[in-house]
Amino acid sequence: MSYDFNTIEAKWQAYWAEKETFKAENNSQKPKYYVLDMFPYPSGAGLHVGHPLGYIASDIYARYKRHKGFNVLHPQGYDSFGLPAEQYAIQTGQHPAITTKDNIARYRQQLDKIGFSFDWSREVRTSGPEYYKWTQWIFIELFNSWYDIDTNKARAIKELETIFSAKGNTTVNAVSDDETIVFTSQEWNSFTDKEKQAILLQYRLTYLAETEVNWCPELGTVLANDEIVNGVSERGGYPVIRKKMTQWSMRISAYAERLLQGLETIDWTDSLKESQRNWIGKSVGASVTFNVKEYDEVIEVFTTRPDTIFGVTFMTLAPEHELVAKITTPEQKNKVNAYIEATAKRSERERMADVKTISGVFTGAYAEHPFTKEPVPIWIGDYVLAGYGTGAVMAVPCGDQRDYDFAKHFDIPIHNIFEGVDISEEAFSDKEKTVIANSDFLNGLTYKKAVKTAIYELEKLGQGQGKTNYRLRDAVFSRQRYWGEPFPVYYVDGMPQMIDVEHLPIKLPEVEKYLPTETGEPPLGRADFWAWDVEKNEVVSNSKIDDKSVFPLELNTMPGWAGSSWYLFRYMDAGNQNEFASAEALGYWQNVDLYIGGNEHATGHLLYSRFWTKFLNDRGYLPVEEPFKKLINQGMILGTSAIIYRISGSNTYVSKSLKETYDIEELRVDVSLINASDELNIDGLKKWQPQFADADFKLEDGKYIVGREVEKMSKRWYNVVNPDGICEQYGADSLRLYEMFLGPLEQSKPWNTAGITGVHGFLKKLWKLYHNGDVFAVTETAPTKDALKTLHKTIKKVQEDIENFSFNTSVSTFMIAVNELTAQKCTSKEILEPLVILISPYAPHIAEELWSKLGHVDSIATSDFPVFDASHLVESTKAYPISFNGKMRFTMELSLDLSKDEIESAVMAYEKTQQQLAGRSPKKVIVVPGKIVNIVG
Repeated sequence: MSYDFNTIEAKWQAYWAEKETFKAENNSQKPKYYVLDMFPYPSGAGLHVGHPLGYIASDIYARYKRHKGFNVLHPQGYDSFGLPAEQYAIQTGQHPAITTKDNIARYRQQLDKIGFSFDWSREVRTSGPEYYKWTQWIFIELFNSWYDIDTNKARAIKELETIFSAKGNTTVNAVSDDETIVFTSQEWNSFTDKEKQAILLQYRLTYLAETEVNWCPELGTVLANDEIVNGVSERGGYPVIRKKMTQWSMRISAYAERLLQGLETIDWTDSLKESQRNWIGKSVGASVTFNVKEYDEVIEVFTTRPDTIFGVTFMTLAPEHELVAKITTPEQKNKVNAYIEATAKRSERERMADVKTISGVFTGAYAEHPFTKEPVPIWIGDYVLAGYGTGAVMAVPCGDQRDYDFAKHFDIPIHNIFEGVDISEEAFSDKEKTVIANSDFLNGLTYKKAVKTAIYELEKLGQGQGKTNYRLRDAVFSRQRYWGEPFPVYYVDGMPQMIDVEHLPIKLPEVEKYLPTETGEPPLGRADFWAWDVEKNEVVSNSKIDDKSVFPLELNTMPGWAGSSWYLFRYMDAGNQNEFASAEALGYWQNVDLYIGGNEHATGHLLYSRFWTKFLNDRGYLPVEEPFKKLINQGMILGTSAIIYRISGSNTYVSKSLKETYDIEELRVDVSLINASDELNIDGLKKWQPQFADADFKLEDGKYIVGREVEKMSKRWYNVVNPDGICEQYGADSLRLYEMFLGPLEQSKPWNTAGITGVHGFLKKLWKLYHNGDVFAVTETAPTKDALKTLHKTIKKVQEDIENFSFNTSVSTFMIAVNELTAQKCTSKEILEPLVILISPYAPHIAEELWSKLGHVDSIATSDFPVFDASHLVESTKAYPISFNGKMRFTMELSLDLSKDEIESAVMAYEKTQQQLAGRSPKKVIVVPGKIVNIVG
């Protein structure tokens, strides 16, 4: 009977769907285990073979934990809001909901073909109103909360209003805007409602503020830092500028220290933790204020080295700093404005990464040194960021390499307060920390004492204080897009009001086009029905806006990370219509035990999800403070691109070995046009794209040989391999095994379709082990010692591999086991039944088929994992090396239970021993039990 994998896989995929084999229960008596993948964004291109790598790994682990007696939650869904669907809608006019639905159907079909053990009854889609209703609810909860520094947690805004009414804000230690005024209870109670709302907005965890953002004019929207590559939008490659806009923001900075401390409680890789630590960027130092000469203004800077203040020779402001326009002299105005305009075209990430370019402009203004009272020139430079710290730095050229380079470039004086430290050789070296600082009150002090003393002296002057600073900034939460969660917000007299929870969700309205309006409003500005009637509690026509009972709704939508920050909890109780998840479900599942996904989300999704989890815990909605206990970043599967060589300025292409003769340009072509010998299908190429229809080709030995390059698998490089074709030709089990066999999970590795034949051959051999021709040949025969040894060393190794996520070595172990059992001619059910359970997490379809042939009615997923018995690995015999006068001549298999005399007798009676002695009597026989026998002649 041949291994008909197509029939087998279709059969068991249908069985799992019908029986809901992998449906998890919320009230099981079994211990829980929650395995989660970072859910996919469903694009029109569907999956390529690189996408399932993490899913296969998580599926193996989920299936293994079921075998080990756990109630496993292994759900899947779709991150289905976002810019790609909207861009496609702009290009084609097709509603994003339609393309998203089609793309999801395509993804679901592909995922099912690979045989994942997902609990599809809990599927979520972030673009579904039944889902984003609760995203809107979380936004409202954030709006109705403030952060109490004394209790170190978020509290209800109503509690803050009560405090204000009774005591004012003089006793409140809260995270708030810097410009928040101080007021008494009497003053608070005398404020108008609008004034109170404006003050509360300065405390809320989500708030409106004018913020520097990454604005992409071509896309008409704000972009997050991770949506920008080399200064242009990742989607479309359009220019991005810095721009001030009124935006919703999230006060994630309130949680900076807790986000840092929480890293110590979770099982993540050191590199991932370090990425978050660096992004949060904790610094301990001092806040120092410099008075601006001839202006009633001060510049606040944060420095970790207040002891270097006598080395300050200039100050640098971010070009976007609010003081720049006020203090720039008329003589410098044109230069400053031109520099600001140029800087706006560079992203923050680009500016941070550029350590080589030295650029800046003098404002013409001066600050006053706090101690010497000498004038300090004020410059602007794009290496200073408005959003980091205070947007200003006190420049100490003798102690910082970038300040030094800037001073040298613009011929600014350098005061060397660090004796013996050559800043041009190294900045801030270890030895510098113990150098005596050159000033009256710092003279003779070590580094640590100098820092404390400098802070003390600054505090005496009223121009500084000790401070802990964080690089982490509040997260901009507005997007000028259509395809995103609508805000549950309407405006009364310019102040935001929340729609009551019972009226959620506020659904996306229909619009004619998905572009910003002609007046620059977001796409929702095109909606005819986008106003809120507070009496009817419903969305009504804009024509009814009267600012009495009908008010305008928010035109922005939420960013992509909104829905993905909490989706793990919705899976716990996905059908709940009354709350985002019940207390019972949350109490049982708690959080994710194993999360697998890409490391590109380290400072985006993963940080935001931790923030929202801590917030919801503060407010009593979650029982946990961390969303993901263990996190593994899978590597990428790389594609092997195919390169053809065009003679510059022509439509002639030369084969690989001929390219050195010409001035050539490299073009990548679809890998499906290339055979295993790297030969190009020229006819296929000519049909592939019009530009090649009339092309000429210079061949070598009658063939066109392409170049090859291993790089990221991407549609852009035409090196994508579709899993559908692999499943059709080799089967899903072959695909699963091969992706694991390629190498360690965390490492990137190149795809080579030709390599899959090896694991496919293994599955055929596995099938053959259970069959004799067309007959299922498993018997009740007692197992041999060798077969038991093979089985139990396989159990031991596979269990260790799965628990260590070393899935690639398990595949090798299976191959060895099947080879050994085949050589042993094993047909024993006692061996072959547990063997198929071992293989089932990796190759579930063939395992289910063999399991049913073994006489089982239930799915193999419900079976117990085989138990390792170490006794079967204990050796009962020893292959003794038999030596004559110290030279080993042969080996002899003897029982380890024999005594020394019994070993000697058996060896001396052995035929080969007698042949070696040739009738001679040995002088002595040396026996070391369990090691050697040496016959001295």
